[in-house]
Amino acid sequence: MTLMKSTKNKNKKRKKKNPRQTEKMSLKADKHVLYEMSVQDVSYEYDFISKTFLEIRGYPAHALREDFCGTAKMCCEWVRHDKSHTATGVDIDSSVLSWAETHNLKKLKPTARARVKLLQDDVLLVNTTPAQIILAFNFSYQLFKQRNSLRAYFKAVHESLAEDGIFFLDAFGGYEAFSETTEKTKHKGFTYIWDQESYNPITGDMTCHIHFHFPDKSRLRKAFTYEWRLWTLPEIRELLNEAGFSEITVYWEGTDEETGEGSGVYSPSMQGDADPSWICYLSAQK
Repeated sequence: MTLMKSTKNKNKKRKKKNPRQTEKMSLKADKHVLYEMSVQDVSYEYDFISKTFLEIRGYPAHALREDFCGTAKMCCEWVRHDKSHTATGVDIDSSVLSWAETHNLKKLKPTARARVKLLQDDVLLVNTTPAQIILAFNFSYQLFKQRNSLRAYFKAVHESLAEDGIFFLDAFGGYEAFSETTEKTKHKGFTYIWDQESYNPITGDMTCHIHFHFPDKSRLRKAFTYEWRLWTLPEIRELLNEAGFSEITVYWEGTDEETGEGSGVYSPSMQGDADPSWICYLSAQK
């Protein structure tokens, strides 16, 4: 074995590496963009809430409020569809509202942008114009861990709705929801990881994270962390009732007969399946 260095190419200049070429994908990634791509489906949810309101009331809704709005993706989707639509987004995090202004609201036409209002405020205390629809999607209300606090939020929503208003929220469950587990979903250019790090069966408290993994093996760990209580559907329905809502409906996902998987169609039901994992929607009428 020789330890002598080769001199064959000693006169050739070495090419400098372009730092952009070697930068890890995780460092270039925008966690809010990844979240919107992997978690949200505002097109589907727009169709669901607009059609459901129309079916219940017999006429379309115009005024929407999105609680825990984050990047205000739904607010933008709402005003984009109809010139009569107005939207108010409420979130306590100023940084994500700033991101929403820069990345989502600026993409709207000026006339549509004028019909969106973003408020940095507490959903328990915020004072807004009565809305026909108020949303609390992506299980965000589960940050309220005590019955009194969740009931107080539901009461605040009830008071903020117009007389014909409807509150929409989602919920998840199944026996896997009570376990400490991870679920991976591949997307174009990244993998989404849902990590249920811990669950306390005595209190119902759970800690969950969202991680993102990339093809170059780099990772964006704990891009988002949630400290929640896992509320069951009976508890949610009872608290909505106690908050003054007159009619509470659960929309359960149907099953595709060919695949045996979820069909993506949610219909009113009082009979759910004891699946290991499920997601449903609820509407609560004022």
